[in-house]
Amino acid sequence: MTDEDAVDAVVSAWHRERPDLDLTAIGVAGRMGRLALVLGPAQERVFGKFGLQRGEFDVLAALRRSGPPYTLIPSELSTTLMLSRAGMTSRLDRLEKAGFVERALDPNDRRSFRVRLTGKGFEAVDAAMTEHTANVSELLSGLSGEELALLDEILRKLLRGLDPSA
Repeated sequence: MTDEDAVDAVVSAWHRERPDLDLTAIGVAGRMGRLALVLGPAQERVFGKFGLQRGEFDVLAALRRSGPPYTLIPSELSTTLMLSRAGMTSRLDRLEKAGFVERALDPNDRRSFRVRLTGKGFEAVDAAMTEHTANVSELLSGLSGEELALLDEILRKLLRGLDPSA
């Protein structure tokens, strides 16, 4: 039995064709890409159970993490989620229509408004977060606690090098 995977086959073929290249990083990036293709849909299924798309969950989660009174202004949400203001408006429209958030004029700045998590939104994001945490833990259960900690450290280092704002 071999430990080789589909990425090894690609790297091996390239190595045969281009033995002059160090393909180590190609293997790592290939596996990271394949992981994203597996993890993304598995997470989306959980969010879908709660009537949410990933981006909508992210908005609700940002509001929930902000603590009482679970209210932020759209620019804070946009910055936190690295999303354009137009993209944020679209998400907020859908979440407001579903009853997960409310928008009201900011009493401190009548040109702006505040987004508040509703009771329905609070319940939805808490339930979704509980199931999301269990789901991701199950998806990564093939790694030991030590391996998860090491992978987390390595990915943090890589992300900081690629995106200093992270």
